[in-house]
Formats: sequence, structure tokens, C-alpha cells
Amino acid sequence: MVSVAPALMIEPMAKLDDEAIAAALERLPDWTRDGDSIVRTYRRRDWLDAIGLLNTIAEEAQRRDHHPDVCIEGYRRLTVRLTTHSEGGLSQRDVNLALWIEERAAAG
Repeated sequence: MVSVAPALMIEPMAKLDDEAIAAALERLPDWTRDGDSIVRTYRRRDWLDAIGLLNTIAEEAQRRDHHPDVCIEGYRRLTVRLTTHSEGGLSQRDVNLALWIEERAAAG
């Protein structure tokens, strides 16, 4: 008999209002609001370091079932854009993942 782990249950989160977004960005000073997204560009040592951070983010995003838009430009600039598509804007899920990314980016 094969045991299957239960799927990670993701609770829906309400869209944040402007006041809540502003408060969240106080905790994320290098992130900016762009419409219904928050965005941050990281400048890494080199291309492999940018890819390494991207891979770290990708694994956690997959675990959370919350996938940011990402782009690598100029061989070492990694831009991360977060929004909760199902809510049509920003939710606490975006803030939580941004805070997690900040910790990992600072450590690497």
C-alpha cells in the first residue's frame, strides 16, 4: 500500500487595502508597489548567484503554491513581482513571501 501525503491546504486570503499595503511596505523598505503588485530587484554578485537566489525562491514558492513573476536582466539583476492572482491584488500571502525572500537574499 502506498501512502500519499495530503496536499498542502492553502487558505484564501483577502485582498489588502491601501492602508495595509502601506504598513506592509514599511516592513519591506526595498520593495515598491506597482499597481496590484509589489516589486523588488536584487543585484547579485553574478549570474550564477542570481540563478541560485531564483532557485531558492522557486522551491519555496512551489511549496507555498504561490508563484511570483521573476526576471533576470543584465546577468545579475533578479526582479521579483508578487501579487495574488486569485484575489485580484495584494494579499498577506504576498507580504509573507516577500519577507521570506528578504531573509534568504540577505543570507546569500
